[in-house]
Amino acid sequence: MKRKLFVFPLLLTITLFSCVSTKKFQVLTDKYAGLNEQLVASQKETKACRDEKSELERQRAIADAQREAQIGSLKDQVELLKKNNNVAIKQLEDLSVISSSQAESIKKSLDNIGSKDAYIQSIQQAAARKDSLNMALVMNLKGAIGDLNDQDVNIKVDKGVVYVDISDKVLFKTGSFDLSEQAKTVLGKVALVLKNQPDIEFMVEGHTDNVALKGNKDLQDNWDLSVKRATTIVRMFQSQYGMEPAKMVAAGRSEYQPIADNSTEAGRSQNRRTRIVILPQLDQFFKLLERK
Repeated sequence: MKRKLFVFPLLLTITLFSCVSTKKFQVLTDKYAGLNEQLVASQKETKACRDEKSELERQRAIADAQREAQIGSLKDQVELLKKNNNVAIKQLEDLSVISSSQAESIKKSLDNIGSKDAYIQSIQQAAARKDSLNMALVMNLKGAIGDLNDQDVNIKVDKGVVYVDISDKVLFKTGSFDLSEQAKTVLGKVALVLKNQPDIEFMVEGHTDNVALKGNKDLQDNWDLSVKRATTIVRMFQSQYGMEPAKMVAAGRSEYQPIADNSTEAGRSQNRRTRIVILPQLDQFFKLLERK
């Protein structure tokens, strides 16, 4: 009897220890699985960022190669002009058609071609610097916005201008110019990036499909809708993020710059969008062109 009483507590102790260990093991297993999922997601995001960076670097390399080819072609043309004109001057001198002093004056004029060549190179260097700044801005915008669907937010550089296209299904309800909560989050991220670039000026463009508005007393037509959507965003940038009003432009394009066919619902959905255009600083570029 005493032996039975001794065995029972022993079995009870082993059973309780086994249960506690199993529960701890399950908790650790679940925690490991969660951490592993986070790791896989982080690896995917890192790969996507690397792919985007590689593509931007590839585009920059192509642009640099094209620019170098253009500079080389201009240099060849300059050298050919110098050679041809020197031959012509020598022939004229031999024929005594012009005096030596006149020939020297022409030679000095030709020497200016060399300075113009250097001037062209300085313009090319300024353009290359602008391309680099645009590339950095695109990377900052994509990093700030995160993993939103590319169909909803598209950031690109076209002919030296940065464009941010945001689908209206992210920003507004159909026929409305009131911002959604998701819109405030997305636009807030864009605003913080732009605010950190104090020299940047930009334009907010509203675009619609070609479906006429009906029964909306606050809006006359798609012109009205596109403009009010743009001004709503600009006002938010100014009031909530303190962005300088003089560096912003609000514009409405209505239905007249479609990017897809308005005869299908998918096409109309693409046409209903808001575009933020980072305006090129033409005044600085024109200063570059001024003679000193």
